[in-house]
Amino acid sequence: MDFQEMQERARTVRSRYAEVEASSYGRSWTTEEIMLGFLGDVGDLAKLVQGKAGVRPRPDLDEALAHELADCLWSVLTLADAYDVDLGASFSSTMDELEEILSGPDA
Repeated sequence: MDFQEMQERARTVRSRYAEVEASSYGRSWTTEEIMLGFLGDVGDLAKLVQGKAGVRPRPDLDEALAHELADCLWSVLTLADAYDVDLGASFSSTMDELEEILSGPDA
């Protein structure tokens, strides 16, 4: 799946969530609430990273880690979409900047 397909899939899933939220809560989540959900997912991801280091082992660790990374990516794609950020272009330019810094005279 390429990046544009990922973005469109994330958008579709977000739209479905908005329908469920409207039915359950009378409105869809705000971007702030999506961000808070993302923070929760990052916390879950941190626990799984600890698991990979042997601190919080669990039998389904690899599957759970993959799932949580995908959840976090979905949140990033959803937030980028909500704020009209061209994440593909931004990622590319940010990596260019970092590579320039890393290949600079002090690197």
